Amino acid sequence: MFEFIKDKLKNAKKIVFVTGAGISQESGIPTFRGKDGFWRKYDPMKLATIDAFYDDPKLVWEWYEDRRKNILAASPNLGHKAIAELEKYSQIAVLTQNIDGLHQRAGSTNVLELHGSIIRIKCTVCDFSDEIPSSFELLPPKCKCGNILRPDVVWFGEALPQDVWKNAIVHANSCDVMIIAGTSLVVSPANTLPIYAKQNNAFLIEINPEKTIMSSDMDLSIQTTSAKALPELVSIFN
Repeated sequence: MFEFIKDKLKNAKKIVFVTGAGISQESGIPTFRGKDGFWRKYDPMKLATIDAFYDDPKLVWEWYEDRRKNILAASPNLGHKAIAELEKYSQIAVLTQNIDGLHQRAGSTNVLELHGSIIRIKCTVCDFSDEIPSSFELLPPKCKCGNILRPDVVWFGEALPQDVWKNAIVHANSCDVMIIAGTSLVVSPANTLPIYAKQNNAFLIEINPEKTIMSSDMDLSIQTTSAKALPELVSIFN
């Protein structure tokens, strides 16, 4: 499926991936918006905002603990592994909307987590922040300073980490090829990254089982899963 753009890919000095929930769904992690998504049983505005957290931190933490257990039990799939493998052949940057850390576990070394990490925990008051993969005995967990801890994720109404976002724009502006994998491109501002890349005359490739609102703007749109398509991408370099 990549054969006719083989030269473009092999000559690319920098390939940037923009990934979303679809690639992690193939590892058994439900998406937010799919029919089996996390939003199916809950009102997201009751669980994923700072106001909801302060209204009922125990409820929100119970929900996040279930998600954390699901994510920590999952393994990177062939799509994640293929992206990591491509570092042997080109400069790679991964700009992910996912909070599960599967790209890093697959071996990718240059990953920007646009929406934070569910494994990383931070204090709501002091500057404590650390990766804590283990479960908490008491919910909500408390920091050593006595205040409540929270997942270091971006909730609705919160801004993206500005240093991460600025770096993501730099990567989007400087790539030769951008591959958008497993995202419906409806979440802002991550959905503007292909626009930055296109302004730099990058070649845009979309990999998603269904068409998205930006499919017509792509140079190549492949309607299949990341786990199926990305290993084929690696094979053109061998």
